[in-house]
Amino acid sequence: MAKHFLPSRRTLLALAATAAVLPAWAQQGWPNKPVRVVVPFAPGGTTDILARATAAELTKAFGQQFVVDNRAGAGGNIGADIVAKAQPDGYTLLMGTVGTQSINKWLYARMPFDPQKDFTPITLVAAVPNVMVVNAEKAKARGIETAADFLKFAKANPGRLNMASSGNGTSIHLAGELFKAMTGTYMTHFPFSGSSPALLSLTAGDMDVMFDNLPSSMQLIRAGRLKALAVTSAQPSPALPGVPTVEQALNLKGYEASSWFGLLGPAGLPPEIAARIQQEVAKALGSAEMKDKLLAQGAIPSGITPAQFASHIDAELKKWQPVVKFSGAKVD
Repeated sequence: MAKHFLPSRRTLLALAATAAVLPAWAQQGWPNKPVRVVVPFAPGGTTDILARATAAELTKAFGQQFVVDNRAGAGGNIGADIVAKAQPDGYTLLMGTVGTQSINKWLYARMPFDPQKDFTPITLVAAVPNVMVVNAEKAKARGIETAADFLKFAKANPGRLNMASSGNGTSIHLAGELFKAMTGTYMTHFPFSGSSPALLSLTAGDMDVMFDNLPSSMQLIRAGRLKALAVTSAQPSPALPGVPTVEQALNLKGYEASSWFGLLGPAGLPPEIAARIQQEVAKALGSAEMKDKLLAQGAIPSGITPAQFASHIDAELKKWQPVVKFSGAKVD
């Protein structure tokens, strides 16, 4: 007959003392319930695409649902602010962007959060170029085959062209503002609540041009509904062979406006949770399947550590401040 050994009083006290110093998430075995991943833009855009792909991998890795929650508005500030003010328990994360973490601080007169103090960087998921796209049918009717053709038409028709963006202060908006400033053109800006509704308007013919994140425009480019004129990165994108950079196409020295997307938590997120998430994201991004999927969409996978991501955000804040000032863009 098996003997049952009861722990001594000393052992029980030692276990209780150990549990007392463990953070709540460790005692409860994080994650033991679904994790919300806030996307600060409408469904269908690049932020949403990358968030859903990442959430699916984290769901498999941790055995709990990572659920995407789209909270669009104010150039991503509404969704980002939800996470900035959430409990730092690992159950509310943000798919942040170059806009929410590096541009908006210089663009908005009033910010509801501090992009450095109010968040815990976890990892950079991917970087992507923006792409200058036009409605294919309208471009054909106007004889626009290249970025140079577009510029010539824009200069001959000041104020006639409508420029769509995913919202005030996004990299998509700012890429267009930088284009306008450096080419001396005037186009009316129409901010939408995300890339998807902006692209719908562009394909419908209501808008004339957009400097969209490449992944969200890729299918429409391949389908022939949008025409890619140039990419906004310093180097051409392997996903769009034959399409030049804006700098190359128009000899605009120094023109560059790329985007990036990464996971963050509220300030005070336990470093152990941040590290675990980063490690699983890096593992997923390192898989051939995920890497090929992102590269085919024009996204370059990353997966850097929380410390490296924090340094990246600091550097991007410094980079975008003079760009915003130069563009003249401002949101009250």
